Amino acid sequence: MTTTLRPTEPLQRDADGAASRRYQVCVNSRPVGAVHLGTSPDPGDPVGRILDLRIEEPDRRRGRGTVAALAAEEVLRGWGCTRIEVSVPAEAEVALRTATALGYVLRNRHLRKPLGDTPPELPAGSRGRPMTAAEFGPWREAHQEDYARSWTERGMPEAAARAKALRDAAAALPDGPATPGMELGVLEHEGTAVGTLWTGVREGEAFVYKVESDPAHRGRGHGRTLMLLAEARAIAAGRRAILLNVFAGNTPAERLYESLGYRTITRHLYKNLL
Repeated sequence: MTTTLRPTEPLQRDADGAASRRYQVCVNSRPVGAVHLGTSPDPGDPVGRILDLRIEEPDRRRGRGTVAALAAEEVLRGWGCTRIEVSVPAEAEVALRTATALGYVLRNRHLRKPLGDTPPELPAGSRGRPMTAAEFGPWREAHQEDYARSWTERGMPEAAARAKALRDAAAALPDGPATPGMELGVLEHEGTAVGTLWTGVREGEAFVYKVESDPAHRGRGHGRTLMLLAEARAIAAGRRAILLNVFAGNTPAERLYESLGYRTITRHLYKNLL
């Protein structure tokens, strides 16, 4: 049997340069599903994405999805992509097994936690305050360096990672600490700054963009306190849930989040296209 992808629309081009196209998945010319492919807007780091892949129920569990994913990789190679990414919902166990079998590697996860009505109390001696303008500059430089390194360690070329760090920071914090909808704060314990916290809103829910204990004060529970501060901020703002991202391999952070009741909602995987 022959599995092919049949275009159902012309190639779409967004204003930012990203491309996308929808296809039927066909077996011996018979439609059995659909796939939606896209690319990143950055020409310096051409990344393909499987935005959606669905096989109709009568044709599932026959390897159709695996073959369709391989066919999608060939299409994206033809578009000049050197890497492919896919996002898998936590409940999609079959899709995760398929991606893993095809050589996709976990890059990061999105986690979510429902919130109650009462803000958690911080430990005695700890308090949060806004980040000052003088603190913002050094924090931004360190954040962009760390952010770029997180991507290079997971397959992104260094130049592209640094460009992404600059681009994403400019988009997320165009006005620095005064950017509407964003909160940049410092955690103090007994008058000493021991960590920083960046929170905001994404898709209507509170989002933790970055949480970091000062290296000189790690191992003393300040990371947990920073997360309690993030939850208190979200509850005070009327949010019913809080989300965050964690990169694969950051074991201390993963353990902390899971101990606080955060649960995976989406896994993001990647594969280099040789």
